[in-house]
Amino acid sequence: MNIGQASHASGVSPKMIRYYEQIGLIQPADRTDSNYRVYGNDEVHTLRFIRRARTLGFSMEETGTLLALWQDKSRASAEVQTIAQAHIGALETKIAELQSMVGTLKHLVHCCHGDARPDCPILDDLAGIETTTRKGN
Repeated sequence: MNIGQASHASGVSPKMIRYYEQIGLIQPADRTDSNYRVYGNDEVHTLRFIRRARTLGFSMEETGTLLALWQDKSRASAEVQTIAQAHIGALETKIAELQSMVGTLKHLVHCCHGDARPDCPILDDLAGIETTTRKGN
């Protein structure tokens, strides 16, 4: 199949397929006499693996490591589990950071009058101005 068909079958855009090939994440595709890329079921399966890993938030480096482990039938699953556990930790940290941002923004929105006055605790916070200090002046 050509790159468009492989893209459709895998859910990975042709641009990303070319990029994955360029960075060495996937092997360069075989070429026809007309220099068109040719993909088979194995390549499509690999592209689906990459798409799923990326959907789960694994970095390109982690995806490459997981791909190599997936292709190595003599691998120990403990290696895969270690990578996944580290990724879970990173995701949990990111979730906590995002929840903190939401909490801060909710507080600032609550403190903002949202009227015609120029005073705005949201902008003050972004500028690093303490609202309580400013009001006391």
